[in-house]
Amino acid sequence: MKQLAYSALLAVSLSLSHAAFADEKKDSAPNPYPEEKTVVTEHSTEVGGQSIKYKATTGNSFVYNDKNEVIGSIFFTAYTKKGANPKNRPITFAYNGGPGSASVWLHMGALGPKRVVMDKEGFPLKPPFNFIDNEYSILDLTDIVFIDPVGTGYSRAHDKGKNEDFHGVWEDIETISEFIRLYMTRNERWSSPKFLAGESYGTTRSAGIAYNMGQNHGVYFNGIMLISSVLDFRLDDFSDRNGILAPVTMLPSYTAAAWYHDKLKAPLSNDLEASIAQAKEFALNDYALALLQGDNLEPRRKLAIAERVANFTGLSVDLVLEKNLRITLNDFLHNVKRKEGETLGRLDSRFTTPELDAMNKPGYRDPSYMAIHGTYTETLMTYLSQELNYKSDLPYYILGGGVKSWNYKDFNRQSNDISDKLTSAMLRNPDMQVYVGNGYYDFATPFFATEYTFSHMGLPEELQDNVHMSYYESGHMMYIREHDLIKLKQDLAEFFKKSL
Repeated sequence: MKQLAYSALLAVSLSLSHAAFADEKKDSAPNPYPEEKTVVTEHSTEVGGQSIKYKATTGNSFVYNDKNEVIGSIFFTAYTKKGANPKNRPITFAYNGGPGSASVWLHMGALGPKRVVMDKEGFPLKPPFNFIDNEYSILDLTDIVFIDPVGTGYSRAHDKGKNEDFHGVWEDIETISEFIRLYMTRNERWSSPKFLAGESYGTTRSAGIAYNMGQNHGVYFNGIMLISSVLDFRLDDFSDRNGILAPVTMLPSYTAAAWYHDKLKAPLSNDLEASIAQAKEFALNDYALALLQGDNLEPRRKLAIAERVANFTGLSVDLVLEKNLRITLNDFLHNVKRKEGETLGRLDSRFTTPELDAMNKPGYRDPSYMAIHGTYTETLMTYLSQELNYKSDLPYYILGGGVKSWNYKDFNRQSNDISDKLTSAMLRNPDMQVYVGNGYYDFATPFFATEYTFSHMGLPEELQDNVHMSYYESGHMMYIREHDLIKLKQDLAEFFKKSL
């Protein structure tokens, strides 16, 4: 989860005078960001049978330190409906995760007015790649501002700043919070209904922003959308020999992936959701109890548990026993289809790659990420330049290129868990609704780990009803599969109704 969490592009309208938008001006100085600049274009599209005319504003916004010195520049893309009253028109601030991911995935895959062309199951077509109108965009529901945190997209540390000012859990939360505050001020959106949309590590960011902006700026959000959520990072820690959370919360995802690849036996092979329900029941009871007993587990009982783990994962009993009942993610990914010579994807376990390639090449090359990386990169660069008329010689960092390290120091003191900040934000703002989207085939942010997190947040019963869980038969980026993109739009439309 710490490696990926793919999160979204936020867009902001800013101007050279800090008050109004201006057309792009060609830079003559060698500094890539000598001034704030924006490019404004006008478009129309059809979403849900509704014709929408909108303005796209693409550009950069400076970030300042306490001395009012420029320390960074944040790239954004904003879509605003023409003719709408900003007092009534919702606005959504969106981003992806990583940490170190640009907002390209939510921007060009799910929420924005254009989307990357994939096949109906989300597998890539042959290059060159293309984009089409996104009839499942949320632009009919809300204006959208896609944000690239510093070190992603075209965003950079700048002038008096350095990467360390931005690349950390709380540094990032405070920076994006300030960006949102400034955007609302410059564009008179304080009275608009306000939403956050984050994916993967972006959900960590959203929990922190909802807490920080409520606590320090008096900003109460109507709703936050957590897509492929990760709030408690302890739940994927297989290195803790005494911990049981990782193997327990991962098991139902193993079952889902094994079901998809026809590795389960009847009756588990008959129905996906019934199989997942049985895996949850086993994980929370017999499996957790067996792991708690450790070496004190009676041998016959250990064998019986190993046989059930094998049934739920499609792995051999011998392997489960060899691993002492604790099946790590790599154990599963590299062994469930070993006979076929394949390993599964981490972001989306429907994707596979030859096992010899995965084992012999330096590092693990996730086939589900390889399938979308080039597709989304090429499409976004074409879209920004040709459709939105934004030109830049800077490299656009999709994932990881501009973020080499991340400061978890203060976060670690809080047990690698930010869910308590979301609890605090919900207690402060009890009207805030929370949507949580989960992919059954996602191993980066497993759905059962998310369920576990929300069931241990200590929310009062009346606030538990503010949490809305949805599930999809795809992976981390559930929206790449057309059926799930349609379902996502339906779920978000219902979520906006509840939030407003």
